[in-house]
This record gives sequence, structure tokens and C-alpha cells, in this order.
Amino acid sequence: MKNIDLIYLISHHWRKGIEVIILWAIIYNSYRYFRATRGARIFTALSIIYIGMVFISAVLKLEVIGWLLRYVSVFLAVAIVVIFQPELRRALAELGSRRIFSSMNADSRQRFADLLIEISHYLSRKRIGALIAIERSIDLKQYLETGTEMNCLLSPELVYTIFHKGTPLHDGGMIVRLADERIIGAGCVFPLVQRELGIQGIGLRHRAAMGITEESDAIALVISEETGAISIAVGGRLDRDLEDHMLRERLDELLCNRTPGEEESDGEA
Repeated sequence: MKNIDLIYLISHHWRKGIEVIILWAIIYNSYRYFRATRGARIFTALSIIYIGMVFISAVLKLEVIGWLLRYVSVFLAVAIVVIFQPELRRALAELGSRRIFSSMNADSRQRFADLLIEISHYLSRKRIGALIAIERSIDLKQYLETGTEMNCLLSPELVYTIFHKGTPLHDGGMIVRLADERIIGAGCVFPLVQRELGIQGIGLRHRAAMGITEESDAIALVISEETGAISIAVGGRLDRDLEDHMLRERLDELLCNRTPGEEESDGEA
């Protein structure tokens, strides 16, 4: 009898179970995505005030306040869009940047990753501060317009010349197009990260690297002028002070879709 009841319950209510799982996944991932943002605190404060006013109006039977709160709730959806506008834009940009096909084969991506590693080490040894954004599927034209447009092959010597202190373009960011491995702009102004950071010693270059990767699917390389440390930003997150093997693993993962350790296993085979 219990088995029959269980089968009946599953057959008639399985859709509700799927709905609960989908809603839980949406709410949980939304919470993880927005919890560290500046808008999260504003939204939490507004929610507490709204819920508190609803509770007070219900207990004390304040009809006018209750009527006003019912109409105010209509504007909450608009308020959420306004408060989380940067985060929603980044989420939609990430969602729209998923590409099924790539114009570069695995060998080309590996050569490009090797070139970026060579450039990073070259600048690091010279203590030349640099900020390089690698454009992927989302166009960075709006930031390209803030600097000087270029069209030249990527090379360590050229990057060193651009970022050498005293040159007109050394303070801005460089944009490199992944599709053809060309420098398309330098001296560009990138947006700074908007959310609060719990990291000490983050300079403008690092904040700009996190900002440009929040607004797009670009990969940003940062070389510290003071220490020569190499960092990578992607998706608004920053991996700081990467050692040689960590830098290679991270670029292989981002550009060549390799997981850490895959290269070693291929070599052993």
C-alpha cells in the first residue's frame, strides 16, 4: 500500500519537485553572485525596512501605511534592476558570451598562451607596469575609443615600448584581439571594479583589470610596476602574484580549455 501511495505521489507531484529544485538553484546562485556586491547591502536594507513596515502596519492596523506599501511594492522590481544594474549587465554579458565554435584551433591558442607568458615574464623582469585586456567574444570597442587605435601583431618588444615609462600610452590599458592575435588599441581607459574588495594593496591597474572583466568576457593580465608580480583577472575575479607554473596553468585553462595537470598527462602518454 505504501508503494502505491509513493508511486501516486511521484506521478502526480513530480512537476512541483522540479519547480522547487529550479527555484532553489536560481535563488542560491543569485545569492552567491550578488552577495559580495555593493548593491546587495542597499537591497538588504530596503528589504528590512519594507518588511518591518509591513509587519508594523499589520499589527497596529495602520490602513493608510498598508495601502501605501501595497503600491510601493509595484516599484520594487524596478528598484532591483536599478540597484543591480552593473551586476545584471555582467551576468547577461557572460551568458551571451558562450560560443560553441571558435575561430582559433588548439595549436594557435597554445602559441598565443606561450606568447602572453613570454610577454609577462619580459615585463616582469624589467619591472614595467602593464595592463593588457584580451578581447574574446564581447567587443571592447567602447573602451577602444577612449585610447589610441592600433593594428599590429603582438610582440614582447612592442608591448615593452608601449608600456615603457615616459611614453604617451604607458598609463592606459592595451587591448589585444584574441581572434587574430593583434594589438588593436593602447592607452585605453577601463572601468574600475564597483564592488567592495576585501583585498589590501590593490592599485588602479588591478581594479581596472577586474572592472573590464566584470563588464565583458575579456581576460586581463596585470604586471605590477613595484614588484613585477603577474596577476590575471577574469569574470571580475583577480588571481594575484602567480608563479610561472600557475600562470601557465591558468592561461591554458582560459585559452586552451585545459584543466590543470592535463598537459603533464598528455606528455606522459
